Amino acid sequence: MMRKIVCFLVIFWGMAMPLWAVNKGDVGAAESMLRRLIPDCADMFQFKKVNSKEDFFRIESSADSKILISGNNANSMAVGLNYYLKYYCLTTVSWYADQPVEMPEILPQIPFPVEVKARVERRFFLNYCTFGYSMAFWDWKDWQRFIDWMALNGVNMPLAITGQEAVWYKVWKDMGLKSQEILSYFTGPVYLPWHRMANIDSWNGPLPMEWLEKQTKLQQQILSRERELNMKPVLPAFNGHVPAALKRVYPDADIQSLGNWAGFTDEYHCSFLSPEEPLFAIIQKKFLKEQERLFGTDHIYGVDPFNEVEPPSWEPDYLKKVSSNLYHTLLNADSKAEWLQMTWMFYFDKKKWTTPRVEAFLKGVPVNRLSLLDYHCEKVELWKETDRFYGQPYIWCYLGNFGGNTSIVGSVKDSGDRLEKALNEGGDNLKGIGSTLEGLDVIQFPYEYILEKAWDMGKDNQTWINALADRHAGEVSQPVREAWNLLFNDIYVQVSKTAGILPNYRPVMGSNCDSVNIEYCNQKLLQVWKGLLQAPDLKRDALRLDVISVGRQLLGNYFLVVKNEFDRMYQTRDLPALRMRASEMREILNDIDRLTSFHDYTSLHKWIDTARRYSDDKAIQDYYEKNARSLITTWGGILNDYASRTWAGLIGDYYSVRWGMYIDAVVRAVENGQEFNQKILDDALDKFESDWVASKTKPERKMEGELQAFARYLLSKYETRLR
Repeated sequence: MMRKIVCFLVIFWGMAMPLWAVNKGDVGAAESMLRRLIPDCADMFQFKKVNSKEDFFRIESSADSKILISGNNANSMAVGLNYYLKYYCLTTVSWYADQPVEMPEILPQIPFPVEVKARVERRFFLNYCTFGYSMAFWDWKDWQRFIDWMALNGVNMPLAITGQEAVWYKVWKDMGLKSQEILSYFTGPVYLPWHRMANIDSWNGPLPMEWLEKQTKLQQQILSRERELNMKPVLPAFNGHVPAALKRVYPDADIQSLGNWAGFTDEYHCSFLSPEEPLFAIIQKKFLKEQERLFGTDHIYGVDPFNEVEPPSWEPDYLKKVSSNLYHTLLNADSKAEWLQMTWMFYFDKKKWTTPRVEAFLKGVPVNRLSLLDYHCEKVELWKETDRFYGQPYIWCYLGNFGGNTSIVGSVKDSGDRLEKALNEGGDNLKGIGSTLEGLDVIQFPYEYILEKAWDMGKDNQTWINALADRHAGEVSQPVREAWNLLFNDIYVQVSKTAGILPNYRPVMGSNCDSVNIEYCNQKLLQVWKGLLQAPDLKRDALRLDVISVGRQLLGNYFLVVKNEFDRMYQTRDLPALRMRASEMREILNDIDRLTSFHDYTSLHKWIDTARRYSDDKAIQDYYEKNARSLITTWGGILNDYASRTWAGLIGDYYSVRWGMYIDAVVRAVENGQEFNQKILDDALDKFESDWVASKTKPERKMEGELQAFARYLLSKYETRLR
């Protein structure tokens, strides 16, 4: 093991030409992106750089019938390209690498030039959690497409936290910690976001050394491409989180436990070094110096102390001193440093983060050196409750998804209205628009809708949603337009929260959880499905995902109705009716499992295969798979089912088994004249869940036939029941 580590260090810390230093120029970067996305059409486009202090693009047809895209930089040109693809070619670029960009046979000409300016200078994207819930095992192919998607949607400030464990390994090693102490301090790969946010240590660790190697190279590729496309990646900095083992080397240092998070026991709690300690500034400088050597810097650092955990003191003077001291450690290490802070902690624990405490914390840093992400604006716009963050710059953000949940949820239209109001009333210190989604395993339209509002496109909601429907269908289809208008106006009305369909949650007698409640009529969702299925065919991948997403939600909502009937039959001890409802529950689960099998990104096998492919070592493959299985099911602490996914294989091999255990236990209780015992069932479920996470059975795909035919069959089967 030590020999492998030494070899790694020689290669890792001896790189002569870091990838982040490469620069192609704006036109070259735009041309390269075009060749990646639509290589067959590359010769039909021309890019031109125009000097401008503002971000803008211009698209027009040139004299030789090429599509000419001008802009002040590659990022703006990318937005111009996307405008052309969306509104002229009726095509959608997926954020998934293996989904082709579907183009018309003849490129449409642009009758009149179109010129668009950006409304805000900063466009932020991503969330710490996304790096666990969706991106944990991504390789460079996945990241290439995703970075292109971000550029097409104007993102110029992405969170970029990959590979930081290699930097920390070097820092902690230099400070006297042993290799095993460091690797055991890190969590497993999918849990690293919560380790980085100082929520948990060591859970599902130790982290393999080969992970550090691969992530380092990957981060260099990511940053090189993001900077090539005029993005300023937000890199991490030291937030006070230290290994508990540091106390062995520095016994007199003021290191305290941050206490409980999500029900994890003491051994997984995080330790916090006081920013008043001289050691804090030393660690900050070491980390930023090593990070810059490996990854460069754009001088914007994500620093998030006390996220969902309590500071050692709630006194306003203490909080102001913490933020002030922390900022000065950044400034001493990088004279151009800007601190970017997510405001989730103010929302998450609003009772304790009172107005005086928030104000003290924010005013500990000079104005314009601390920028805030107003993290969950579809729910609470903190800029309204904090006097516009007391003058500090901020970015209005739409969260939209928790845990990578695959439910249709999110108050998109209302969020657009809120954003427009914020742009008018939010003050001069509103500097940007962003999204902080936790997972990508959803229809991507809400994020495209919000990010497009960063540009003066001149599209009202009706025009925008019709264009979306057209490009999902690949043509103008009135039924698909009507379906998408229903989705936009009547279905996507629920404020984002942790949400799944009932099949994805642990069975209990009686009401399950608020997360399955819907704020729309399921009959309207049935109308949406009927409209989508009236499309002549499902040739476009975006429409296929629409059909699967709506169908699984529709049947999942109906499952709740049948389950409530099942519970009522238990109360009345009506055994024949109970058995009928039991049979229907099993039938619905089987149909959802089959429906979701028609796409890789709604299937468990894709998630597991990606995790296993991340290593050639069989033992490490097994370790990665266990991490992957755990995150989307048992998670840890009190977070069981938090990251629920309605995926083929997961429904069939996991959720259906749990429901089968519940159904059998309830029916057996009635047959034997006994009371149903939830505690006995829960104990059995604990064992099943633990065994499933530890298993290595390859998920099977049950896809039979063709998606449209099967979906239409399900529609005819359930339509009368759903009315």
